[in-house]
Amino acid sequence: MKILALEFSSEQRSVAFLDSADSGGPVVVAAPIVCATRASPRTLNAFGLISTTLSQDNLALEEIDCLVVGTGPGSYTGIRAAISIAQGWQLARDIKLLAISSVECLAAQAQAEGILGSVNVAIDAQRNEFYLATYEIRAAQARLVESLHVAAFGKVAALVKAGGLMIGPEVDRWFPQGRVLFPEAGALARLAVGRTDFVSGSSLEPIYLRETNFVKAPPFRTFPHPPTK
Repeated sequence: MKILALEFSSEQRSVAFLDSADSGGPVVVAAPIVCATRASPRTLNAFGLISTTLSQDNLALEEIDCLVVGTGPGSYTGIRAAISIAQGWQLARDIKLLAISSVECLAAQAQAEGILGSVNVAIDAQRNEFYLATYEIRAAQARLVESLHVAAFGKVAALVKAGGLMIGPEVDRWFPQGRVLFPEAGALARLAVGRTDFVSGSSLEPIYLRETNFVKAPPFRTFPHPPTK
């Protein structure tokens, strides 16, 4: 299966292609071709990244069988851009879609880089908070220990003070001991190999853990008219 992965949840946006072949035996995974860039959502040329990635292997858009999207948490605008591309692609070509958490992607990258033991994945959630999940990572397995949740800065700082390892995009901004890792489309594509939990474009949504809060607008104020002369 020819897989294209879009990971736009951080400031390091990336696209990757991976070709896996399953002929009834073990799945054969080719090394993905990755094209990555650092850019803000306003300067991201998503279709340029896709075109560049596919052109490296002389592939056409029509040859892609599955599109996998990193659903965050992270840059809401970037994730929405990736989801919009996936939704439009499925409408045009009825392609298979997969949604994979960018936190799961980071845990897989840590495992591939030999970062083992108890590992905390921390992503900036603004408001002096973090999206936080804890994994027990071994050479052959990455097991989720504490599910993804929003944690106050104090909790994360306490984990670091106790010797906990933090990984994530720009995590060294707050914790110099942390290991900086950006979610990469190449790891996302590898996670998609062998999976069959495909979704419809209409069900794709960013991972957003906060509840939506609405604040009632104050009543209109009446200002006296200035005196007429």
